[in-house]
Formats: sequence, C-alpha cells, structure tokens
Amino acid sequence: MEKKLIVKMIKNCFKQYYSEVDSLPMSSEDLEELADRIIQIKVEQPTVDLYEAVNDTVYEFLTG
Repeated sequence: MEKKLIVKMIKNCFKQYYSEVDSLPMSSEDLEELADRIIQIKVEQPTVDLYEAVNDTVYEFLTG
C-alpha cells in the first residue's frame, strides 16, 4: 500500500476538522504513526475501506 497516498488522505481528513488552519495539529512523528496504524488495519482487515480506516483513525486521534 502506498504510504504517500495514506498521508495525503490523513491531511485531507484533518482539513475537514480544521479548515481554517494551514498546518496540521500534530507532529510529523504522529503523522507517520497514524499512517502506519492505517496500513496495519488494512493488513489485518483487507475488506475495510481505506477511506473509512483513515477517517476512523483520525477521529480516534482527535478524540482520544
């Protein structure tokens, strides 16, 4: 799975929550960790939609 695509999807998802902010409310290490977590979810559950996995993971990051 292409990590660059996942990182881009994560950034776009954050824009939904923080549309007025130019930078992400997270460090680059956090971004890498989220991308790795999403890749792991897709490996463990290949039938899960990538868009859904990204949105769920970002939501968990923001609320938890």
